[in-house]
Amino acid sequence: SSYNQFCPVAMAAEILCSRWTLVLLRELVVGSTRFNELRRGVPRMSPALLSKRLKDLEAAGIVTRTAMPDEPDVFEYRLTEAGKDLRPIIEAVGVWGQRWVTTEATLKNLDPNLLMWDIRRNINPAPMPRRRTTIQFIFGDLQKAQRNWWLIVEPDKDVDLCAVDPGFDIDLYLSTDLRTMTEIWMGYTDIARAKKEGRIALTGDKRLEADLRTWLKLSEFAKVEKLVA
Repeated sequence: SSYNQFCPVAMAAEILCSRWTLVLLRELVVGSTRFNELRRGVPRMSPALLSKRLKDLEAAGIVTRTAMPDEPDVFEYRLTEAGKDLRPIIEAVGVWGQRWVTTEATLKNLDPNLLMWDIRRNINPAPMPRRRTTIQFIFGDLQKAQRNWWLIVEPDKDVDLCAVDPGFDIDLYLSTDLRTMTEIWMGYTDIARAKKEGRIALTGDKRLEADLRTWLKLSEFAKVEKLVA
């Protein structure tokens, strides 16, 4: 239903403030363009609702949908100029959330699918060997179906994330629990402290272990100072 106000804030809110829309825009802003990529960034959003929100954003002139020339049944969703203009707004909302939402409230919403997808797209391959590198994350506190995740980094390719064993030799094992890894990702604690406290263990390639803080990039909001506990 409409706010029935001509105020630009109210008019923008009618487009942007429906459930999941800002989170979907976050995914588009960070570069996801295909339906399945977007789904991995919003794993708790139903495919039907995702499709509806994309249509709403297209109708509002925020997103374009283009069929792939070699895959006519596959579409790319890209931000228009109006959509790109939302980037600083999405970033500002994230900064506010990191600064003013309590740590404990954030950590009540743990999600291994979202965490690993975020980690995957922030991996820095530059310090890694110029060959295939496979890193296995093991969340010992989770059930078997969500316990193991594999990041596969190959030269000149996008980083791949697997929830099923890809069958490659493992270069580095990273064992922890979901809360600890989320705390590290969000900047609430650091790797050195987690290791000292026995909450994370690394086994395998010593160079990869030593370079961990250079190839494992954190959330873009991790550097934002929290103003509440």
